[in-house]
Amino acid sequence: YSMQAGNLTVLADRPLPTAAQLQFKMTVIPARVTRDNYKDILTPHMRAGHVLLNLSVDVASVALIELCHELQVLYLDTSIEPWEGGYIDETLPIGARSNYALREAALALRSKCGRGSSTAVLAHGANPGLVSHFLKRALLNIAKDTGVHVEKPATQAEWAALARQLNVKAVHISEKDTQVSHSVHPKQREFFNTWSVDGFVSEGAQPAELGWGTHERHFPHDGQKHENGCGAAIFLERPGMLTRVRTWAPHAGPFHGFLVTHNEAISISDFLTVRDGSGEAVYRPTSHYSYLPCPAALQSIHDFVGNNFTYPASQRVLKDELAHGRDELGVLVMGHARGAYWYGSDLTLEDARARAPFNNATSLQVAVGVLAALDWMLQHPEEGIVEPEQIDHDFVIELAELYLGKLVGAYTDWTPLAGRSRLFPEPEDPEDPWQFINIRVS
Repeated sequence: YSMQAGNLTVLADRPLPTAAQLQFKMTVIPARVTRDNYKDILTPHMRAGHVLLNLSVDVASVALIELCHELQVLYLDTSIEPWEGGYIDETLPIGARSNYALREAALALRSKCGRGSSTAVLAHGANPGLVSHFLKRALLNIAKDTGVHVEKPATQAEWAALARQLNVKAVHISEKDTQVSHSVHPKQREFFNTWSVDGFVSEGAQPAELGWGTHERHFPHDGQKHENGCGAAIFLERPGMLTRVRTWAPHAGPFHGFLVTHNEAISISDFLTVRDGSGEAVYRPTSHYSYLPCPAALQSIHDFVGNNFTYPASQRVLKDELAHGRDELGVLVMGHARGAYWYGSDLTLEDARARAPFNNATSLQVAVGVLAALDWMLQHPEEGIVEPEQIDHDFVIELAELYLGKLVGAYTDWTPLAGRSRLFPEPEDPEDPWQFINIRVS
């Protein structure tokens, strides 16, 4: 699809890059959207058939979806957001501050925003978003390479049955960002990152969350189950920025990442759940994010958590300041006949800049996830509320791979037990390497 320059209106509460405004002839309106004013601010700019792209933090997705439903406007976001303060509301139970709770609230709108109403795509950037399509391709590649003949699944039940047939036990959204600047470095109470600082700070202060597999036999000592909803995930009584897990990627090799909560950890485990006739889950893989951010963000994290999660006084999203590096983002699928298989994007900073201006490797991976979902939504304008797993993965990857650098598929003999307990005893289950107790860094 194409969009004419000048057809883009941006509401933002902070200045945007002047060069981008001029090139794309954006209409930029300074505005801070809140619970009290969102209808008054947004409604004059929207009419039937328009698209509302929500890239904000602290603007409630549920409220915007309901407004778009009333106005017959298409909707797309990259994260299911609460109103400002929802992530850190001390009056709420920990589970109510989780992505699980936010997802359940959004999916509850399907009763009135179902198929036949304007499409609202939830949580579709890079991750959540692209990684769910990487996972589908990975499952088909594993099936082919292990001699499992299967036609391309067409339904949730068929995808879940394939994952079960392959004996997939765990899925990591495995990401390592090595982009670095030699010219600028964060000072005390500053937060540098290669994508939204607001977004990362918010999710880092939420409880760590993971889809909880049916194969797991060691429930975390600080884990809690949810009392309602799909039941596909649990949360830990500690923030994601203080929770680390072991993972692997082809270029990075083994590394420790943060178990930061993300919507895809829940939606993937839910999508791949097999239930018996009574509705009881008989198969589900564990799923979670394992993220090692860029070096400047790591330094910022230490300062942020050291100040008891006090919001940073200043922030910077690094783009032109970056000198080199890459963002390796994919899914690590574990437990099948060949052990572990990683599939995803290995995008260097240099390649990202050559493919699209105003970007680094991380921002381009997010942007192309948005672009692909937007294209799909314009071709499917009356699908109601849709999650990434419901969208055809071939459609998305065919467009996205134009921007994603190298799409890599790689098997590995790595397990989270490799080289363990040599210097100090650690909790582990040597009988099954893919247990979460082996993956969590204690």
